[in-house]
Amino acid sequence: MERLKTGDQVVVIAGKDRGKQGEIKTRGEDGKFVVEGINLVKKHTKPNPNAGTTGGILDKEMPIDGSNLALLNPATGKGEKVGFKILDDGRKVRVFKSNGEVVGA
Repeated sequence: MERLKTGDQVVVIAGKDRGKQGEIKTRGEDGKFVVEGINLVKKHTKPNPNAGTTGGILDKEMPIDGSNLALLNPATGKGEKVGFKILDDGRKVRVFKSNGEVVGA
């Protein structure tokens, strides 16, 4: 089970975008995540009439390492550490370390 999953709300805790919040779009094999509106770079593209694309400078979201992200706790509005707990019915769930609350419940 992973600490961060696609669709989670996260806070950037290190880097040029520190303090910004966003939702995880995708997860790479190397532990990097693409987060909506985070780690934007300028991408210069050439026009391609065959594909119907126009040229210009576009903003593109690049992957950010998972160690620079913290899961957003909706109760406190801050990024917090995540642990794991096995419930009485045998399910393994993610919990916030600060208050023991189940993530997403």
